[in-house]
Amino acid sequence: MVNIITPRPRYGSTALRPDWEELPQHVHHLISRHLGGEVTAEPSAGSGFTRGFAAVVHGTAGTQFVKAVSSVDSGVIADCYRREAEINRALPEAVPAPRLLWSEERDGWVVLGFEAVEGGRMPEEPWRLTELTASLDAYATVAEVLASPSASMLKLGLKHVEASGDFDDWRALAGGTIKVDLLPAWVPLELLDALAELESNWKPAVSGHAVLHYDLRQDNVLIDAHSAAWICDWNWPCLGSSWFDLVPLLTTAHADGHDGSALFAAHPTARGVSGDQFDAALAALSGFFLVSGAQPPPDFGSPFLRQHQTWSGEAALRWLADRRGWSF
Repeated sequence: MVNIITPRPRYGSTALRPDWEELPQHVHHLISRHLGGEVTAEPSAGSGFTRGFAAVVHGTAGTQFVKAVSSVDSGVIADCYRREAEINRALPEAVPAPRLLWSEERDGWVVLGFEAVEGGRMPEEPWRLTELTASLDAYATVAEVLASPSASMLKLGLKHVEASGDFDDWRALAGGTIKVDLLPAWVPLELLDALAELESNWKPAVSGHAVLHYDLRQDNVLIDAHSAAWICDWNWPCLGSSWFDLVPLLTTAHADGHDGSALFAAHPTARGVSGDQFDAALAALSGFFLVSGAQPPPDFGSPFLRQHQTWSGEAALRWLADRRGWSF
């Protein structure tokens, strides 16, 4: 295990979601109409960082995974659900992702019904090698299928990753635009210039034309009853180099004591990727997460989001330091 000061979030219990009984009756009726007659719902999913309802729901017509949120109370999350519905409909059939079965808006609520993954659960924490391997294999399939975006996905207006925003936090810290005193005390300020230089190369490093998930985290993976992995929550896809998705996923694995660098090098998406490219991505993400983690908790999400970001930033920075031979 990597020595990380920030407490690791319990990713199975980061969400603050309403349970079935807290949903309005008209939402109950809407969901019942899609599942057939009287329905029963399991407890809301504990993972994630939104306040939307998300649970497995059983009805006479079968079992589905249902998401629901008020567009009045949680407009940001409602927009995410709408975008997820658009993206999911456009995903090629070969992508290992639960399929959207229906979506509906009624009386200020956005409601989505997905295929329920048989026995679906988040991978164990810390990562088990078998489940990590299954997740990496699932993403290899994703990367192969989405190496070139389909016409239906291009119609959704996916941006290139370098145009979706700039990871410039280390440069802003080194230049004084962001005050360094917002960083945790353990951050090695003597490395700011080196981190800023590495970060400055992230755009050419990750540029590409493949479709990225762009939020590939441990809690966005489901392991099914047959030990296969499914990639969930397609809210933020953009275009870039497929390997970039592996950086946040393998950061958690490296923090759990797995050899993240060796796992990356063995992955099909890593062919032709240099160590400097990978380090530029690690620098970019570590700065983004550490600065984001220092912000106030968002009104629309979980109070555990900032802890997740700070932990992820530290894990990425310590991995980068290990790769670069830095000590702090």
